[in-house]
Amino acid sequence: MQNVTIKTIAKELGISVSTVSRALQNNTRIGEKTRKEVKKMAEKLQYVPNPIALNLQRSRTNTLGLVVPTLSEEFFSHVVSGVEKVATEQGFHVIVNQSQDSMSTEKEIIQSYIAAKLDGIMVSIAADTNDYSHFVKVQKHNIPLVFYDRIPRNFPSHQIRSEIQPGIFEAMRFLHQKNIRKIALLNGPSNLLVSDERLNGYLAAIKDLGLSTSPQYIKTTNLTRQDTLLKMAEFIEMGPEMPEAIVCFNDYVALHAIRTCQDFHLTPNVDISFVSFANIGITEFIEKKPIASVEQFPTQMGEESAKLLLDNIMTKDSMNFKNINISTQLVVH
Repeated sequence: MQNVTIKTIAKELGISVSTVSRALQNNTRIGEKTRKEVKKMAEKLQYVPNPIALNLQRSRTNTLGLVVPTLSEEFFSHVVSGVEKVATEQGFHVIVNQSQDSMSTEKEIIQSYIAAKLDGIMVSIAADTNDYSHFVKVQKHNIPLVFYDRIPRNFPSHQIRSEIQPGIFEAMRFLHQKNIRKIALLNGPSNLLVSDERLNGYLAAIKDLGLSTSPQYIKTTNLTRQDTLLKMAEFIEMGPEMPEAIVCFNDYVALHAIRTCQDFHLTPNVDISFVSFANIGITEFIEKKPIASVEQFPTQMGEESAKLLLDNIMTKDSMNFKNINISTQLVVH
């Protein structure tokens, strides 16, 4: 059989080779009618694209790198789904790696992405990341880079983030309306900007709602089960000063804290109430869960991250940094 190329398709349809090439890539600059005609002719002629030739022509690998802290958290699984949906629609593949909340692992992943000459990279930084030299390398190699959810501190970059402070204010107001006054914060690692946003929102709500707090009511966890149980035990051991409610960094922290309450023979959401972030679906099937959680719409976050990254790949404008905020919503269980 004669080797069918895009030149063959172009000759059959009487259009340019560049038009055929763009149509096969679903480029919206080409009208829908023309795209359909090109694809129909390609199918008729049994055209099979040569991925190596295409990538050489584009100077692209058509592959994106996505770094998540851990896929064991439902939030990040939904982010992956959003990224893959958008990437696939545009003919890109996605490589997903977990940092396991380790900066050293994160650095190894980023180095492998650079070596593989991926077209773009999306990252939610690890819990202990406090050095950004590996991200500077990405920018020096002119590889488009987008951060989502966990954003590095004071690092100019493309960013997709949740509106954390309005979310935590809604959570605090919800507790206040339930006549709860002694509200504590079980926050995430202090080096994470999202932890700062939770703390700032908590303190602002304390002031606006006319409440009081103290350093004893503000604790941080490194997000491991062991450390969360330890910090929750410290709250419980406050005795008469024990908080009436605790706002937790996310649902997983809240679930570990709830388990600690049970270990101390306390009744969750009676002796101590819990609200949190993420609104993971699995809580629907759990009896003892936070009474409310701030929905952060992770699938939308993944979609917006991929759209922003692909836009930078296509326009080759990686330094005109954009920040996109995703609205949050308090969901009462």
